[in-house]
Amino acid sequence: MKILIAPDKFKGSLNAAEVCDAITKGIKINKTKDEIISCPMADGGEGSIDIINNHLSLKPVELIVNDPLFRPIKSTYYFSDLTAYIEMSSASGLSLLKKEEQNCMNTSSFGTGELIKDAINKGLTTINLYIGGSATNDGGVGIASALGFQFYDRLKKQLSPIGKNLKSIDHIDDSQVNFNFKEITINVICDVDNPLYGRNGAAFVYAKQKGANSLEIKKLDQGLINLQSILIKYDYPNVTNMPGSGAAGGVGGGLVSLLGAKLISGIKNLIEITQVESKIKDSDIIITGEGKIDLQTEKGKVISGISSLARKYKKPVIAVCGEEEKNVSVKLGLKKVYTILEIADSISDAIVNGDKYLIEIGSKILTDLKKNPEKNQGFAEKEGFEPPEV
Repeated sequence: MKILIAPDKFKGSLNAAEVCDAITKGIKINKTKDEIISCPMADGGEGSIDIINNHLSLKPVELIVNDPLFRPIKSTYYFSDLTAYIEMSSASGLSLLKKEEQNCMNTSSFGTGELIKDAINKGLTTINLYIGGSATNDGGVGIASALGFQFYDRLKKQLSPIGKNLKSIDHIDDSQVNFNFKEITINVICDVDNPLYGRNGAAFVYAKQKGANSLEIKKLDQGLINLQSILIKYDYPNVTNMPGSGAAGGVGGGLVSLLGAKLISGIKNLIEITQVESKIKDSDIIITGEGKIDLQTEKGKVISGISSLARKYKKPVIAVCGEEEKNVSVKLGLKKVYTILEIADSISDAIVNGDKYLIEIGSKILTDLKKNPEKNQGFAEKEGFEPPEV
């Protein structure tokens, strides 16, 4: 039997490679002769470039840029040939801020724009921007500002490109932009499909976890509404309802409108780079996973992407996670789900000792498989199940 292990990271606990290692150790406890193949995955969020670097020969570029609160920070992006690979979280990430500093009313994506600017100045013609883990809700005006755009209020006062100033934007000046974005391909790789604003938009869905309170969330949403109206006023494309335009606090939509960027599914991008489809086709059973299986999982996360490909080749999929929301696994067509919280003492215990519990689960998976080999042929068929397209 050939077993493929293809999980995402368990955020706050283990990266994807560590998850693979722990499950593999657990399986090998049984002294099995089965072939085990590891393929750490990502969905366009934090850690994506670590995964990509396993498959492409990327070269690093280090420079000092502004963090989300305009303080100098050393950041790194990567390139191969004429393509740059940039993680937004490395310059504008929530993890760069202390808990008491986190408030997307006051943060900016400016530093990410500085990384993009440096890459373009070095002659790179394709920018792959992975936008997971952002600390911002600025509609991408921070990135745009670093590239020469200027934003003014009704009194012609230049505005700092932060979340709370979106509602004050009245004028956009691109006269200081020195790049021809028609000659540069900018791919914005994201793992969500939220619209720019509204109840399912950037502010209402994600601003709370970035430090905004309920009143501030409403102001940020109003700011994104205003930003879109001003963009339309200056003949930039309307991206209001474009799936993914609300990603990273509106960076998705802002860059499509201002820079002519393309939104790309993160899991599609990583599936292509890792060539995991051929590995799935050649395996007998697939083990995937992520920190939490919830309603977001079926909207372009690693487990949904792996499940869809497994369905194509009629391969059974087992998932491992920290915790699972009820009934989500049924929609994904998973054969079985193993959760760490079923055996851990608490959430904190599960996070701190994730590797130990994954080893235990890896051992149990193989034991269960050997008990019922006749049930492990073909993809688990669920009534009414149609996996999401990837």
